[in-house]
Amino acid sequence: MNFKSIFLIIILICPLFSHGVSESTINAMGSASLFDFIYFGAEHMVTGYDHILFLIGVLFFLTSFLDIFKFITAFTIAHCITLIFATFYGITANAYLIDAIIAFSVIYKGFENLGGFKKCFSINPPNLILMVFIFGLIHGFGLSTKLQEVAVMSKINLTLMQILSFNVGVEFGQILVLVIVFPLLSLIRNFYFEKISKLVNSSLVILGIYLMVFQLNGYFSNHSHEHGNIVLPKKSNHDHSHDHSHDEDHHHHHHSD
Repeated sequence: MNFKSIFLIIILICPLFSHGVSESTINAMGSASLFDFIYFGAEHMVTGYDHILFLIGVLFFLTSFLDIFKFITAFTIAHCITLIFATFYGITANAYLIDAIIAFSVIYKGFENLGGFKKCFSINPPNLILMVFIFGLIHGFGLSTKLQEVAVMSKINLTLMQILSFNVGVEFGQILVLVIVFPLLSLIRNFYFEKISKLVNSSLVILGIYLMVFQLNGYFSNHSHEHGNIVLPKKSNHDHSHDHSHDEDHHHHHHSD
């Protein structure tokens, strides 16, 4: 099987591994312990391919432990802020739009890693730690939105301890991803790094575009469906009142005759 075949398979199966929580998790959340919430958080992060793709982009050129620590800390603090506060105060947004922005963060990181800012715009890229922090806030908001959706489906009111437990699970999941991804990146640095670098970061851009289009399509499909549901009853009521007034006019004329 060649690379093109593998890449096509990855593109086709990506939506199937969306980091929405499984139905079994939704059913279990109603009576879940704090340890269960830690597990839910870890599961969500490990299966969150968009989060993983972004982390691959961030880690790709980092070699020193200090650099890794700085960038991962910035990303972690940022997503903790929005995950905890947005969930606790019930701040939410359309999940499709948030996931589309998260997909854009993958495109951005791949584009930056390819030197896109200098090649296309002849400028230096924005401060990397700042951008990782900003995108971290968005990733955290995405995690919060999903958690709140599941809580609504499970018919539970989330407590602060449950939110914090989910957040701890997310961090455990992130550590697990880092433990797997970083050694793999270190390994490929020793073999045709330049070619692999272009391949991996181009793939990040392509996958990011695909995921963003996928999420935007979901948003507009959902939005038009909801819009249709809202408009139709209004039209029906209007027609009904029009018919009613028409009947009254007809009755009035008949009575006059």
